[in-house]
Amino acid sequence: MISYLDTSALVKLYIYEEGTPEVKELAANSLIVATCKIAYAEARAALARGHRERALDDAVYTQAVTALKDDWRNYFAIEVSDALIDKAGELAERHQLRGFDAVHLAAVLMLKQQVKDNITVACWDKKFWQALKANNFTLLPEELPGA
Repeated sequence: MISYLDTSALVKLYIYEEGTPEVKELAANSLIVATCKIAYAEARAALARGHRERALDDAVYTQAVTALKDDWRNYFAIEVSDALIDKAGELAERHQLRGFDAVHLAAVLMLKQQVKDNITVACWDKKFWQALKANNFTLLPEELPGA
């Protein structure tokens, strides 16, 4: 199985949130865990914000950042190319997505085109989840998050 984690799902591997057990199970059962290279910066920013806002204490924050750094080389990280950015612009307009969500959608669509295999996408962002559903991806969670 191939899985794609957007940043909202990737972070769940490093800090406990709603959906963490499901994302960990998906990653453990996947032959390939893919994401876009931007997810690293987004995940680091999310962890730093949690630390700044005192949702993560020093020890949890340090452990999460260290684990992300160690694990990053194990992910299939999709490059951000001019073609991907061009496609992301179109997708942002079509699906009314924020910029990085459109980049993630372009990345997973590119991956789908290359592997010609089913990809399960983990995403906890409502608007992005809906765009993924419109593009016929198998999703985790199966129902619209937060609905």
